[in-house]
Amino acid sequence: MITALLIDDDKHLREGLKALLARYTNDINIVGEAESVKTGIIAIEKWQPQVVFLDIHLSDGTGFDILESLKKTNGKIASHIVFITAHEKYAVKAFKFSALDFILKPIDPEELQETIEKIKGITSSVRSFDHIDLLLENIRKKVDNFKRIALSTSKGIHLFEVADIIRLEAKGNYTEFFIKNHKPILISKTLKEYEELLTEQGFERIHQSHLINLSFLKSYIKTDGGYVIMADNTNIPIAQSKREKLQELIKNL
Repeated sequence: MITALLIDDDKHLREGLKALLARYTNDINIVGEAESVKTGIIAIEKWQPQVVFLDIHLSDGTGFDILESLKKTNGKIASHIVFITAHEKYAVKAFKFSALDFILKPIDPEELQETIEKIKGITSSVRSFDHIDLLLENIRKKVDNFKRIALSTSKGIHLFEVADIIRLEAKGNYTEFFIKNHKPILISKTLKEYEELLTEQGFERIHQSHLINLSFLKSYIKTDGGYVIMADNTNIPIAQSKREKLQELIKNL
């Protein structure tokens, strides 16, 4: 049984979330609730839950304030965090770069079910919470050009420099990351999701199955249908519809 804590200043939302959790899973035991930064900190320290469903905007501050306080007091955060938020573009982007789960308001039952399944998998495998530190670092600095990314696998969550990612390759509904001085990592998310995150970071999707870091592009070969040679000496095909744009990007490198 997974212990969970609900922190939200809207009592109706807490009641609704409890009802949904009761309906869709028998694996989560809600040990407590809180409605503010102050009571949230007390509740987490009292119950030490495995998972915290945490609203961003609270009556006396934000969910981030809770995490900052716990980190300052205890040196670390030892619970899995699932943020509950309205659709705030910057915060959602920060969550994705940090491999943190979030649920958008109003809560969609299907989205909640997917989150529950993730929780079941990670509570037994994740022992490090460095990705939460990464989130707080980005929120604190209010950066938009994220330098590091957290990748969640069945064995845990790993942090990498975005600049060290050579290329990404679609494997069905999975994505394989090829990273400088590291073995490939398979992530259970689609290439499209990472395309949306990394395009502004100097990555380009040159084929249905390939997203490349232009910084690691060695050669552009026009023969044999067109392909590029990357720094890891792999040959990546170029879709015909992508050739003109890629040539323009190369000219500006």
